[in-house]
Amino acid sequence: MPRKKPIFAPWHAAPGLYWAKLHRCHFKTDHLLMEAVLYYLIIKPLSWLPLPWLHQLSNILSWVLYRPVKFRSKVIRDNISRSFPEKSAAEQEKIVRGYYLHLTDLVVEAIKSFSISRAEIMGRCRAINPEIFAPYYKKGQSVIVAAGHYNNWEMVATAFAAQIEHNCIGLYKPLKSAFFNQKITASRSQFGMRMVSIRDTREYFSTDKGTNLTLFATDQSPSNPKRAHWVKFLNQDTGVLFGTEAYARKYQLPVFYGHIEKVGRGRYEISFELITDAPQDMPQGALTEAHTKLLENDIRRAPEYWLWSHRRWKHKRPSQEEMAAAKD
Repeated sequence: MPRKKPIFAPWHAAPGLYWAKLHRCHFKTDHLLMEAVLYYLIIKPLSWLPLPWLHQLSNILSWVLYRPVKFRSKVIRDNISRSFPEKSAAEQEKIVRGYYLHLTDLVVEAIKSFSISRAEIMGRCRAINPEIFAPYYKKGQSVIVAAGHYNNWEMVATAFAAQIEHNCIGLYKPLKSAFFNQKITASRSQFGMRMVSIRDTREYFSTDKGTNLTLFATDQSPSNPKRAHWVKFLNQDTGVLFGTEAYARKYQLPVFYGHIEKVGRGRYEISFELITDAPQDMPQGALTEAHTKLLENDIRRAPEYWLWSHRRWKHKRPSQEEMAAAKD
């Protein structure tokens, strides 16, 4: 009988492959250990501090990023100057400085979220008109809320899940780090929000028959610009993800927009505005343009609270022929 091939080749049969696998195994173990040390010895203890203390730390961090480090300075300044060409250099610089403080506030508020109590987060994040969803809940109607990465959208979403009757579903892009992905997902869902990976969006909509409120972040840069819907946004040609409109039309779901306002440091309010009860009756692209315009209006009122360090305009508008070919 022929000898069976061993399932695992001995190390001396392929020493290069063996040592490469061993190195990868050690690297993953070391990486996981560093993440655990960072979380349990630094992030978690910091989260026990009062938020006003963490905001004092944010003051220092924002200066460090703004002055010596100049974190993504060119990206931030280019984005702001193209979005507000009518503003003077001094006005644009004021937005830049305000954005750095907002960015570090987001960091320390994210740290605080790992241990924040229900009473504190409900006191800091308030839904102004959650009763707007009540008629839909009573008739078993799921809805969609479109919003942008504006103010502290994560803290607000975490809190208002407990302030509505619908099941609150947050769509998210998983982190590369499995360790921090689990910790952050647990933090976001601690007061009732259920997290669904964007990779599972299609399956979620086709199989989940609950009475849900699904949150869509609508201002991310599309991975495929040829399949995006293109609009003028903040004075620039901008590709917008079409998922909000596509799922709303397919499942005939009412769509709302979430306005997030900063009412104090670490304090936010969200109010909801109905965009349409019948997305399937709107012209193609009209819903996407509507929620994008509402976000732009919010940004223009207080521009420092949007994510200017994100390379939002890294894609150029494709030709009509390229977009038509991508849809075929």
